[in-house]
Amino acid sequence: MLEPKYDHAKVEENRYDQWIDQGYFTAGDLTKSPYCIVIPPPNVTGKLHLGHAWDTTIQDILSRYKRLQGFDVLWLPGMDHAGIATQAKVDARLKDEGISRYDIGREKFLDRAWEWKEEYASTIRKQWAKLGLSLDYTRERFTMDEGLSQAVRKVFVDLYNDGLIYQGERIINWDPQARTALSNIEVEHKEIMGHMYYFKYKVVETGEELVIATTRPETMFADQAIFVHPDDERYKHLVGKHAINPANGQALPIMADDYIDMEFGTAVMKCTPAHDPNDFALAKKYGLDMPICMNDDGTMNAMAHKYEGMDRFECREALVADFEKDGVVDHIEEHPHQVGHSERTGVIVEPYLSKQWFVKMRPLADEVLKNQQGEQRISFVPERFNHTFEQWLENIEDWCISRQLWWGHRIPAWTNKETGEIYVGIEDPKDPENWIQDEDVLDTWFSSALWPFSTLGWPEETADLNRYFPNDVLVTGYDIIFFWVARMAFQTRYCMNNRPFKEVLIHGLIRDPQGRKMSKSLGNGVDPMDVIADKGADALRFFLTTNSAPGLDLRYDETKIDASWNFINKIWNASRYVLMQLDGQDLPLRVDDLTPASKWILEKMNETIESVTVNMDRYELSIAGNELYNFVWNDFCSWFIELSKPALRSDNAAEVESTKATLALVLKNILILLSPFIPFVAEEIYSNLPNADGSINTEAWPKPVDVKMSAQEMDRMEMLIGAISAVREIKNEYHLKPSETIEISLHDEKGAAIELPENLKNLLEGMAHVQVCAQLPTEDVLSRTIDHAILTVAMADLIDLEEEKAKWEKEIVRLEKEVIRGEKMLSNPRFVEKAPKEKVDAEKNKLSTYQEQLAIAKKQLASIEKKING
Repeated sequence: MLEPKYDHAKVEENRYDQWIDQGYFTAGDLTKSPYCIVIPPPNVTGKLHLGHAWDTTIQDILSRYKRLQGFDVLWLPGMDHAGIATQAKVDARLKDEGISRYDIGREKFLDRAWEWKEEYASTIRKQWAKLGLSLDYTRERFTMDEGLSQAVRKVFVDLYNDGLIYQGERIINWDPQARTALSNIEVEHKEIMGHMYYFKYKVVETGEELVIATTRPETMFADQAIFVHPDDERYKHLVGKHAINPANGQALPIMADDYIDMEFGTAVMKCTPAHDPNDFALAKKYGLDMPICMNDDGTMNAMAHKYEGMDRFECREALVADFEKDGVVDHIEEHPHQVGHSERTGVIVEPYLSKQWFVKMRPLADEVLKNQQGEQRISFVPERFNHTFEQWLENIEDWCISRQLWWGHRIPAWTNKETGEIYVGIEDPKDPENWIQDEDVLDTWFSSALWPFSTLGWPEETADLNRYFPNDVLVTGYDIIFFWVARMAFQTRYCMNNRPFKEVLIHGLIRDPQGRKMSKSLGNGVDPMDVIADKGADALRFFLTTNSAPGLDLRYDETKIDASWNFINKIWNASRYVLMQLDGQDLPLRVDDLTPASKWILEKMNETIESVTVNMDRYELSIAGNELYNFVWNDFCSWFIELSKPALRSDNAAEVESTKATLALVLKNILILLSPFIPFVAEEIYSNLPNADGSINTEAWPKPVDVKMSAQEMDRMEMLIGAISAVREIKNEYHLKPSETIEISLHDEKGAAIELPENLKNLLEGMAHVQVCAQLPTEDVLSRTIDHAILTVAMADLIDLEEEKAKWEKEIVRLEKEVIRGEKMLSNPRFVEKAPKEKVDAEKNKLSTYQEQLAIAKKQLASIEKKING
């Protein structure tokens, strides 16, 4: 029997280990159709955050739903080595010990990194367990495990041999804290208030002064030329002459190129080829030298003379101060501008000339774009994100894939010590003593781009690869469509000539109650493990997945988590009631013995099963979850449990037994339907059912029950419920005791009395404390429109006719709006032709009901106005 009070900690304790031990989540049943999701691998840098909890809960709901539907589900777990982030964490740990990675060397540093990985991988697995994720741990992967490392090598070598990977000197994004290159999409551009510095350059041959503007004075030591526009009359006479660089006294040639904008600033530009991508292009065009004036840690090198060793920003301040003393400064303006910051470390990125490895992206992107027009397209949910995806691919640039790190997949390229020959291969050279391997590692995203197929065994032809590829769906946030989704798309197209997954379900970001992005700097982050400790995993999961539509952000709201907990508590208490009634009996459902109330709840259950199934298939988890909430809270707990009590007190044994059987069946189906959302409490209650079959994990998704309930029977039950509600509202409104008996009558819109079957009449009179009359003895009545009827109450002495008139006028306005809305929707050809049939039929039924209620309301208003006017 269930405990008297719901205690989420007790319910969730040890349950996950039992599931794993029983192998409920291990894939491989070849008698079933396959369904595959690979988890977006979290970084082994620390704890999972609330966004991870949301992302993985969605995947878990889909996985559990598909298992219940009879699929062989593989939800494959794994983690990412996160090159820059993990190396930074290990560096910090070494620093705390008073040493650096350079003190211990590469091999020992990698040993320490692997220790870190094992430590935090264990933490992540414990968090997965707390969340209840139905992962197949027998297939867990890591981006640097042996198999995936071989896959990475093969892809690199194949791309290189196909001319799609090359090495070259380019201006790249340099992170001076991590001391590594970054790809363009690892750079976040933020607007900051900087300065535009205007400095004077003296022309050698004429003594004139040119004023040149820059936002980065510290790079002036690497200037190689000055450029003006060839058509600029102000400067034509100076082309071919020289001007002195005030930073180092060097004479810079004055050159002309139509790249220069004559309307911007002073229209004179200094050229620093190694520190600006546009200047780099000019330098290549005119054969200029490309010296670098900074070290890779962002300090100034020997080119900066007395400023050598200073941080780049310290140098800026010192240089400008010296210029001001020497009269070099013309003026300085405040200048708000977009500045790139490292997505990993947060520091300002330095445009930096460096020899790096690149992937030639245009041909790879074009293949994906072409594929998006065919049958093997990747479908995005919501569809609008396909535009985002394709737009990025259309404007793609070559991808810098080399990183100046030790932790990661080392680039499989070697240089011969004597000949300088480059060897790129899957296997190491046979004479390693004659070769030097490239020191760099690959961008982390290079390996995670192979995740959908490398995790299934590629490049080997494995059974899992043949069975579960392509994956069925990827669940991810819109913020990494560029980082990850696009890269998986082109790597999979290249390696597998296929799409990585059939669909991509996009969710938004979790924001704080004020709508701000959660971040360490704001201190507004929430640890999901704290929420689980306080409210339970089930409450957190239900909140996360029922409060936002696909593609939209979610605001964290503790009151909604409390509401989720209260909902679960409601289920717990309702389940205790049902279990007490059953008293261990496993009763079959005999349709012929069902009471009208039992038929009604079973029909409501059927509608819920069908609607929830449709919405689960559309990834509308929020709609599905809220439909279940309404069915459980309103139809089952608020109404059927109350309606069942008179039946359970009946002298009719068949009625008692059929009511118990109905309670049992509906509760069981509720638990199965909710188990993808709240698996822990669903399993706990399920295990106490008399007809429990081992675990809820091995159950089947519910199917509708043939109740044999006519439309008239359904109308009468809805009328009964509407009458009870209306009477209770009236009693409350007029301050009558709930137990006080009053007279009511039920009429149709034409005024004809509605005669309820005796059993329903008795039920209404007992539950609402009323006496049902065919005709009230007075015309001075209070009326309420309910489903399929008008309810009137003999309370003339308590009624304020003007107030009642206002209520009916307000009701008519509401109903008229609903009728207009319904007519507009049903007159829209796009809705009628494209919406599911059940949705169109539902709208037609709603419109018919509103029209019926509107007619009744108008009739009632006319009656009241007649009374008022005498």
